[in-house]
Amino acid sequence: MARKRKPGKPVQLATPKWDAGRKEVRRTRVRAGGAPGSGGPVFAMEAPPALPFGMPGGRTPDRRAGEKSIADMHRLIREREFSSADEANAYIRQFTGPGAMAIPSSEPSTPLERAQQMTCEAFGASGKRRVELAREALAISPDCADAYVLLAEEAATTAEEACDLYRQGVEAGERVLGPEMLEEEEEGHFWGMLETRPYMRARAGLARCLWLLGRHDEATAHWRDLLRLNQGDNQGNRHFLISALLQEGRREEARQLLAAYPNEVSTTWLYSRALLAFQEEGARRAAARRLRGALEFNPAVPDFLLGRRPLPEQNAPYATPGGEEDAVVYARDARPAWEATEGALEWLASESDYSTAPTS
Repeated sequence: MARKRKPGKPVQLATPKWDAGRKEVRRTRVRAGGAPGSGGPVFAMEAPPALPFGMPGGRTPDRRAGEKSIADMHRLIREREFSSADEANAYIRQFTGPGAMAIPSSEPSTPLERAQQMTCEAFGASGKRRVELAREALAISPDCADAYVLLAEEAATTAEEACDLYRQGVEAGERVLGPEMLEEEEEGHFWGMLETRPYMRARAGLARCLWLLGRHDEATAHWRDLLRLNQGDNQGNRHFLISALLQEGRREEARQLLAAYPNEVSTTWLYSRALLAFQEEGARRAAARRLRGALEFNPAVPDFLLGRRPLPEQNAPYATPGGEEDAVVYARDARPAWEATEGALEWLASESDYSTAPTS
């Protein structure tokens, strides 16, 4: 009988009204020592603790609201000179952990900073207030990409409307960041600059919308470029891309993407490796071995892929790696790839029945 893996740390997921499958970020990195491209050291910093549960209407807190504290910390760091990442981290430790000092709040100095601060407030608000604040932010600065992101999530009722809003967010981000930074200067660790995140969120949302609208080549091009900019892929764009490649039978590209993250152990990666093996060689031993490893990691996936259990209308706000919510997220995104692969669902049914059969 397959052993159920001990659940890992929950990951928060955003759920726009137009799409129940979008994923969200988990941690942050900050560059010390000046403006983008200054070459200052980059170091990791845990995001502030999530806001407490029990907000009005039972709404799950939006972790993006915590970026206000990160922005304040970022400004503090940029005002100081550090000789090394160790020195920078020592400074940061004053503001993290038990008994930590409060991060001094700083007043925004530009219209864009004021708009971004208002958008962080919108992320922490509920109901119609989120949309109102996002629109107020755009009235302050039309370059506030996150405001377009929030409107795409909260105000758009169709993928077409969301696509237009995300595109405006991407264009706003391009104006703010400039072509040099987007093309080469920060390539590979883009997420480490707090200023890039609104652009990255807008572009990821745009890619998702384009895929849902059937504009697959455009969507995959965006996902690929997001991975070029941020190889660590804090947003999980590789998960959308691998399912897209497998759905279209682009096996060599899928193989290259899987090889780019050789140490990843996740529901998406394990089941994608199994599906690729089946596409390449059918129900042979190597494919079966990969599938059984995926089943051991997350045994809930077959029920949702095979329709034994219906997918909920929306993803849960949190997904524990290897857990049922994680299975829902994967099945929602990857079921078209399994359906497009002749014999794959029948193979999955056979192998999953075998792996869960009681042993004598």
